[in-house]
Amino acid sequence: MTSPQIPPITEDDIAEFLANTPGFFERHAEVLASVQITSPHGARAVSLQERQAEMLREKIKGLEQRIMEMVRNSTENAAIAHKVHQWTGALLQVKDPFDLPQAVVDGVRTLFDVPQAAVRVWDVSGPYVEADFTQGASEDARAFASSLTMPFCGPNLGFEPAGWLAQEPGEPAQSLALLPLRAGAIDSATPAFGLLVLGSPDPLRFDATMGTDFLARMAEIASAALLRLQ
Repeated sequence: MTSPQIPPITEDDIAEFLANTPGFFERHAEVLASVQITSPHGARAVSLQERQAEMLREKIKGLEQRIMEMVRNSTENAAIAHKVHQWTGALLQVKDPFDLPQAVVDGVRTLFDVPQAAVRVWDVSGPYVEADFTQGASEDARAFASSLTMPFCGPNLGFEPAGWLAQEPGEPAQSLALLPLRAGAIDSATPAFGLLVLGSPDPLRFDATMGTDFLARMAEIASAALLRLQ
């Protein structure tokens, strides 16, 4: 009678046994001490304890890098928050509403290091109808602004608002951020009453994958200031 074949023990079987038998190495400490494995930092063999120590050091190094990145992001966010505070304060100090659009643009350029910026508003009250900042926005541009539920960031594909930017010779905007201006939250259904345009000759400055939370806050601040023109 042929005895049934016993399947060979696999590495998975051994791993499962060790995982389910935590006291094995306590009872057989000499086995643990004799285990030799290859170090990832060279061909030399190291003990299991030394390999575990290397893995722990690598994990700690990774955590340190993450902490440094968090600290760097926190520092950058604090600097941005300070600039937003300065910009808001400057807009609150503008006495004549006629000067507000230029104050918005100047603050964006100087505080946030944006090479090119422009703003257009429409449906303004009588005293501002003929102002430069109300000119040149077609019905299509107005409809496009109202369709935006978040700031648009991406390459300059010939959008009409790109033509509002005061461009330096030979340095056309390669990337744009388009910020709709409206009363209330930027993602509301309220029609836009204006558009703030940021441009840069750097094609990666305003990338389609970048976060837009900060830009949305900028749009809300500019909107609150420019509502005085309505």
